[in-house]
Amino acid sequence: MDVEAIDEVRRALRTEIQKVVVGQDDIIDLMLVSVLSEGHVLIEGVPGTAKTLLAQAFAAGLALDFGRIQFTPDLMPGDVIGTNLFNFQRNEFLLTKGPIFTQILLADEINRTPPKTQSALLQAMQERCVTIDNDTYDLGDGFLVIATQNPIELQGTYPLPEAQLDRFLFKIIVGYPSRDQERAIVRRHGHRTAMPRLADFEIQPVCALESLQQMRAEVAEIRLTDELVDYVVDIIRATREHPSLQVGASPRAANMLASAARAHAALQGRGYVIPDDIKLLVPPTLRHRVLLAPGAEIEGLTADRIIGQIIEQTKAPR
Repeated sequence: MDVEAIDEVRRALRTEIQKVVVGQDDIIDLMLVSVLSEGHVLIEGVPGTAKTLLAQAFAAGLALDFGRIQFTPDLMPGDVIGTNLFNFQRNEFLLTKGPIFTQILLADEINRTPPKTQSALLQAMQERCVTIDNDTYDLGDGFLVIATQNPIELQGTYPLPEAQLDRFLFKIIVGYPSRDQERAIVRRHGHRTAMPRLADFEIQPVCALESLQQMRAEVAEIRLTDELVDYVVDIIRATREHPSLQVGASPRAANMLASAARAHAALQGRGYVIPDDIKLLVPPTLRHRVLLAPGAEIEGLTADRIIGQIIEQTKAPR
């Protein structure tokens, strides 16, 4: 599969998802970049901005199995990954798989469960497998976590640990729609109060897992010059030296940024990466990986503003 075919998949996927979700083109592209580069996504937005619906439509458009976990304070790790239960009829322990055994897993309101349960996702997100009672089970090549969280409620929430945040390729901010988009939403869904059912919109899959694996193989061959490798590394290292940042991005972030840039270039129908691919992906790749210094918070700085400064100050190759 060549890059032109990958671009066609992007356009077709947009068309199918927009049968039910209005707008969100840039977010759909970022989610497709994450799939092609085998990265996970953290989506942050206020309630009612179609985060869950977007994840469901995305899975349907790629013909991938969809599973959902509603994270709550009383959720236990076994509720996520599963457990071995004794079967008295067969006189043996049998594995009862948890909802993590799927291809696209929606971790809804992930910051509402304690760190003990959040950590149940760590091995799955990094290695695409889980260990239950010393036995390791593979989750397959299609496994992807799409996590959501609410930015405005603090009571009853547990901030994600840095080790888990670093496993997300992107943190995507979902804002409010424009006025025209909101009018289109009301025209399309204003006759019901419940969330729309995907079956009513007849979303057609645009590719299967086998095609997805072929696209990933093509993305891995996208050309990234040595000058652009230096550009990626310079941006990452600049986060560790910026006076307004207490903690900068990890080497894993550099690898993820390079991989995502290759995927973005393929979605644009190119067989090579350009600096603009990298610039566009730096904010969603780094905003959840850096930690502001106390003085920066007092001055009202944000991670996105500081990352913007780093992009401006880091010389891009021609």
